[in-house]
Amino acid sequence: MLDATAELLKSLTEANGVPGHEGEVRRLLRGRLDKLGQVSRDALGNLLCTLQGAAERPRVMLAAHMDEVGFMVRHIDEKGFLYFLPLGGWFDQVLLGQRVVVQTRRGPVIGVIGAKPPHLVPPAERRKVVERKDMYIDVGAVSFEEVQQIGVRVGDPAVPLADFIPLANGKTYLAKAFDDRVGTALLVEALQQLKGSDHANTIVGVATVMEEVQVRGAATATRSAEPDVALVLETTIAGDVPGISARQSAVRLGGGPALFFFDKRMIPNPALRDLVLETAEELDIPVQPSLVEGGGTDGGPIHVYGTGVPTVVVAVPARHIHSHSAIIHRGDYDLALDLVVEVVKRLDAAAVERLAD
Repeated sequence: MLDATAELLKSLTEANGVPGHEGEVRRLLRGRLDKLGQVSRDALGNLLCTLQGAAERPRVMLAAHMDEVGFMVRHIDEKGFLYFLPLGGWFDQVLLGQRVVVQTRRGPVIGVIGAKPPHLVPPAERRKVVERKDMYIDVGAVSFEEVQQIGVRVGDPAVPLADFIPLANGKTYLAKAFDDRVGTALLVEALQQLKGSDHANTIVGVATVMEEVQVRGAATATRSAEPDVALVLETTIAGDVPGISARQSAVRLGGGPALFFFDKRMIPNPALRDLVLETAEELDIPVQPSLVEGGGTDGGPIHVYGTGVPTVVVAVPARHIHSHSAIIHRGDYDLALDLVVEVVKRLDAAAVERLAD
């Protein structure tokens, strides 16, 4: 039987929301956030929830993105096969044979990603990785007209089809879209805890859109939130799998939440980073440093807004992100939640002023 946190993670990960099509996730979150604070939406689709504390300022932004990696139909051939482009970063090797849901105006259409069958591939070609350009989505149709009849059109989004599953050890969860539904879950539960506590600031929780396609939503969301300081709630790559050395990534499942020390688009504010580390030490929470050379987060546009916003990224480690099935550790999630809530409580006017020193 799932507890409230697992149920939240299940509902969010099983919802569908590729970049630019986050409506289902937004509706789920709005149902939760309406009970916590003043909720609004900007024209790009970002959802904002303002929780007033004992002081108008500083304004503390908690940001997590709603979108997940997926696909868009780009062409339908005469036999009814769908060719697709990626929305977000995909490794071609994880695609073949996976099920997807094409979201059409008439409802969901299930299909599978296919390619030329191995029995008809010359031996030399079998050793090569099949590239995305040679793949298609098969929805079981036999003609272009049949695809039209079931409602599929060019431009329709396609989403990985995968359930939320607690794994055998009871400590880890398997699901799609932990990047970044784990962050949106943290956002909801942090606001729930902070609503009933004293905090000398105003909190603006923001669920952003289109992070996976050049962090577009965070740019307009930050203008709406007007933060003095920001915490981005994310996932990060767990390096505890075969083929990755500790030099490449020492982050592991069950090792506690991660704190970004570097990513491609942002170097975190050193004083805010140290405040997070000091708070974690006081709470006896282990924190794992994460340095990501090949990607960025919503922190990129947030930290350069206006004259600058001190920003850090707190993350839950995940194996196999940007695939149909990622794995997180519940202990890492719970400790990340404790850490975020306590850091936010400490961000009063004096603390935020010191971040500029």
